[in-house]
Amino acid sequence: MIVAVTSADDVRIAAFRDVRERDLVGRGSGFMAEGEVVLRLLARHMARTGAAGAGHRLEALLISQRQADRLAGLLASLPDDLPAYVAPQAVMDDISGFPIHRGVLALGRSHPARDAGALLDALGPRAVVVAALGITNHDNMGGIFRNAAAFGAGAVLIDRASCDPLYRKAIRVSVGASLTVPFARVADAGALLDLLAARGFAALALSPSGAERLADVVPPARVAALFGTEGPGLPADILARTRTVAIPMARDFDSLNVATTCGIVLHHLAQAGRVD
Repeated sequence: MIVAVTSADDVRIAAFRDVRERDLVGRGSGFMAEGEVVLRLLARHMARTGAAGAGHRLEALLISQRQADRLAGLLASLPDDLPAYVAPQAVMDDISGFPIHRGVLALGRSHPARDAGALLDALGPRAVVVAALGITNHDNMGGIFRNAAAFGAGAVLIDRASCDPLYRKAIRVSVGASLTVPFARVADAGALLDLLAARGFAALALSPSGAERLADVVPPARVAALFGTEGPGLPADILARTRTVAIPMARDFDSLNVATTCGIVLHHLAQAGRVD
């Protein structure tokens, strides 16, 4: 449903105003996705799973006139009742409060929070889970979800200390993966380990001081890879309860970005043939 917009004061696009500030203060169960790549991924995911299966629903689009012309085929494939507000680029920038170079914003509503136990129960007998603990950087969170999607992880579990995977920047960095990879929150790392153990998942904790080299790890059928915040890493009591794994690095250097570490680990698990 194409709707022309010529003014930033148009009441129909109120939800898109001052996106930067709205991202800072939060929008409850709402999310804002940005860019053509993310919109295409969402459209494919919704077509494949149906509105209920997608878990998230789109409520409205705001698109520059140039992008609307170029993406006419994509827009035609979306539900007929989804409004697509089309505005000149300058008006779109006024609406959002900053230059939207990609020319595409999608306003959506997220599904109710998933139960972590039920999410694990739904996975098959061979599965890989990613656990992100204390990840407060949205770039890193987005990178972790992008890696999870790329290497076939069945789910991502995050603790309460971690940032929101549906923050606009996290969605953008994940290239939309945080909207398609199932995730759930747990209280803390201790509760996570209890949950994994009860469902037959072996926990691999990444640490520069890990007792095993990643290359030597043959993962069990159900395995969870745990990643902590950069700097402090995972707490000592958590390392004591897990198989600790290290990625060997050059002499006198033991620091990898957490999203990079996640990608290396998930690639190894995928190459070992342990990802469904």
